[in-house]
Amino acid sequence: MGTTSPTANSANRESRLLQEAVDLVTSEGGDTEFGKRPVTGIILGSGLGGLADQIRDPVAVRYKDIPGFGVSSAGGHRGELIFGVIDASPVMAMAGRFHRYEGWSNEQVAFPVKLMARLGVQRLIVSNAAGGVNPKFRVGDIVVIRDHLNFMGGGDFRGSGGLPNANSPPGQQPGDLRAGPLAQQRVVPECPNLMRGREIYDLEMSQIALQVGTRDGFNVYPGTYLATLGPNYETRSEYRMMRRIGADVVGMSTVPEVLAGSAAGMQILGLSMVSNVANPDQPSKADHAEVLEVGISAAVKLESIVREVLSM
Repeated sequence: MGTTSPTANSANRESRLLQEAVDLVTSEGGDTEFGKRPVTGIILGSGLGGLADQIRDPVAVRYKDIPGFGVSSAGGHRGELIFGVIDASPVMAMAGRFHRYEGWSNEQVAFPVKLMARLGVQRLIVSNAAGGVNPKFRVGDIVVIRDHLNFMGGGDFRGSGGLPNANSPPGQQPGDLRAGPLAQQRVVPECPNLMRGREIYDLEMSQIALQVGTRDGFNVYPGTYLATLGPNYETRSEYRMMRRIGADVVGMSTVPEVLAGSAAGMQILGLSMVSNVANPDQPSKADHAEVLEVGISAAVKLESIVREVLSM
């Protein structure tokens, strides 16, 4: 008699938790909101939760009530999943996210994105507060993420059984990411699209974000995001190294969610709000309270970008 591998057990457990989460949020959300399944998912990072207040007819579900969800301990994170409408577009927004430095695994950090995929989300907008590595950036500038450098480790997301692919043919079951015996065992990497050279960050949405900055008169730049585990801020030598290898901003989030969204076939827009600018030769102390304050002032810029993207 054959035995089930630990990887398969983990995949089956995640698939079960995803279904329980779907059942919970749809029952909490009620018929009105879920008559229109969310087309766009939004992840709001440190200090950027004010954008959630722009959602009309909101239905909020607390993270602690959702199967498979953790609870964020980072400041400025409300810990709610909010369903509603921005302009005419049904959205699903995370007011706060989970971080690896809080003790969560990549799979746990990415779990909300997998729930979004189960609910039919096709576009993912991810925001974060990040330190500026590029010397031309100023506090409050917006960076449109065009690529990333993953220094978080363990980013292959092996063995998830609950992630449907938005580009899959009708009838394909969650977890059936490719044909063949490996798919049945559910031990293939969760990011087959990346293996085929698929661009992670959507070009059209990125161009729209850049155009909004030009139109509305605030600084928006394309750039590369470098993700670290945290929670400590970077040393002067680390900042120098990051700049030399091509990073424009650095933060402690985003990549796990983006990889899961890309695996599900979502169109992805990544936005970084520059919370501080690193000058290794004139170091200054980075403070989380300052990050939150800058995020409040940057919320108007992000709102303009999000509204324009939602009108696509």
